[in-house]
Amino acid sequence: MKPTSPATLERVYGYAVARIYPMYVTKVERKGRTRAELDEVVRWLTGYSQSELDAVLAGDTDLEAFFAQAPGMNPDRDLITGVICGVRVEEIDEPTMQEIRRLDKVVDELAKGRAMEKILRSR
Repeated sequence: MKPTSPATLERVYGYAVARIYPMYVTKVERKGRTRAELDEVVRWLTGYSQSELDAVLAGDTDLEAFFAQAPGMNPDRDLITGVICGVRVEEIDEPTMQEIRRLDKVVDELAKGRAMEKILRSR
C-alpha cells in the first residue's frame, strides 16, 4: 500500500477525539443505533472503561494519544478487515493509522446495522 505522507499523518493524528466522536454519534443514531452501543464498540476496541472514555471526550486528547494511551487494545481487533474510505484496513502499514481505520470500520458496521456480536468479533 502507498504510504501516507508525514504531513497527512500529523494532521490526522492531531484531531481531537472529542471533535470526531459527535460525528460518530450522529452517524449511528441516524441509522437507529445508540450512543451506548457506540461506546460499547469503542470500549471493546480500546479497553477504556466508560468513565475513562467520558474523560477523554471531556478533554482535548488527540487520536494519536487516544490510541497510545488505550488501556488494552483488543487482541481480536486483527479480525477487523475490509475497506474503509477506499483502503483495506488490514493492509495499512502505519500502526496508529490502522487503529484509526479499525475504529472507523466498526463504527461503520454499527451504523449499517450489523449485529453487535459480529462487530465485537465474538468467537
